[in-house]
Amino acid sequence: MVAAQLKPLRHAKKKPQKLSDIILAQLEAMIIEGSLQPGEKLLPERELALQFEVSRPSLREAIQKLEAKGLVTRKQGGGTFVCDNLLSGFSDPLFELMSNNTESQFDLLEFRHGIEGMASYYAAMRGTPADFEQIQAKHDEIGTSQLEDDFRGEAEAVVEFHLAICAASHNAVILQLARSMSSLLADNIAQNLSILAKRPDIFTKITDYRKRLLKAIISGEPQKAWGASHRHLAFIEEILLKLSQENSRMERSMRRM
Repeated sequence: MVAAQLKPLRHAKKKPQKLSDIILAQLEAMIIEGSLQPGEKLLPERELALQFEVSRPSLREAIQKLEAKGLVTRKQGGGTFVCDNLLSGFSDPLFELMSNNTESQFDLLEFRHGIEGMASYYAAMRGTPADFEQIQAKHDEIGTSQLEDDFRGEAEAVVEFHLAICAASHNAVILQLARSMSSLLADNIAQNLSILAKRPDIFTKITDYRKRLLKAIISGEPQKAWGASHRHLAFIEEILLKLSQENSRMERSMRRM
């Protein structure tokens, strides 16, 4: 008797998915994979409807659903934007606390070993020619920023280089996690650069390590890319530790004097 009652349910036809829900899913996927970035403006409705080959009412309904989820915001007369606070996984006070804590600086370096190593491995494995072109462009921007002698600008360029690698990994979790921490990482790198400036001779070596990483990724060699990323960060960590120990010795000497 129960089986007879359940039988019609197994053969019940599925309700067709609404077109607006299909568009919504595609837009959400674009946000997750990074095709649509926080703060980015969506194309006008007319152009977006043509791109998706759908009617404007269906597209408008999908955007309204995105807005209800807090993923986009609409500005009167200004268009629709991906919310720029999607990645606020850390509060500003925590950012500031970690940025000014010496131990946290080394913790962040260890974090970078994991996230950048994985991203480099998968970027070498899955990256497309377009991905590699973007990584190369971001790498070149680091060199341009170094000419301006601005540690913060250089740090931001380094972060953008690694975000391009994360994007090439085609792993949404790696990309979004790295993006969520980009401000903190830029602070970390800027502080590291200001400390490393006491040893200007090592900047050439850091550049060489970064070039090896770039070459391994573009050559499509995942293991080499992972190793290059590890050696690059291990070298920076080693120098920072030595400089930290030297500073401690100097402080002790000054106190004795």
